[in-house]
Amino acid sequence: MITLRNLEKYYAVGPGRYYVLRRITMDVAEGEFITIMGPSGAGKTTLLSILGMLDGNWGGEYYLMEHPVHRLNLKQRAELGKQTVGFVFQQYHLLDSLTVAENLDIPLSYRNVKASERQALVADTLDRFRIVGKKDLFPSQLSGGQQQLVAVARAVIANPRLILADEPTGNLHSDQGREIMELFSKLNQEGTTIIQVTHSETNAAYSHRIIRLRDGWIE
Repeated sequence: MITLRNLEKYYAVGPGRYYVLRRITMDVAEGEFITIMGPSGAGKTTLLSILGMLDGNWGGEYYLMEHPVHRLNLKQRAELGKQTVGFVFQQYHLLDSLTVAENLDIPLSYRNVKASERQALVADTLDRFRIVGKKDLFPSQLSGGQQQLVAVARAVIANPRLILADEPTGNLHSDQGREIMELFSKLNQEGTTIIQVTHSETNAAYSHRIIRLRDGWIE
């Protein structure tokens, strides 16, 4: 599903370069559940942003479902991302001006789902995550844990082929965190490819394999 060849990301610092990622070469098969681990500053979140086509400034080759992402323009990348990827951000990235229900509706609108179907999917997802009572609230009215639940719900609502999750349980208490990881495990068993970044060995145990980064390199 994913092929990376010599992927690199750097920032210009004076006359030199500061590399965040160096010569990343890896393959992810469809249906895999992969964990990326490493110390702070290792490049984990940067790699996830590139995989999710949120960061377009990098070198090397990236193929997603045989699409050569490195050859696509920004608009093509954005369209491929909207149709394929569900992203759980560490900082939620919920839209403050929209209610919980409206935030959940956004990924469905990208995929041109009929309004009646969207309403049903939103209702089902609110029920699945036990946040029906929050549907008319705005993100600022929610706790950090509740915002995280909404962010996870938004990522999975459109049944994406690939879920990218950056510390998906970081703001949840242990019971909520376990429920989210078990949900990811179930989605993975149904065929969804999942790549998560986590510091949690408990969360990592749900995955098939671990890729460890250090100083921008795969160890």
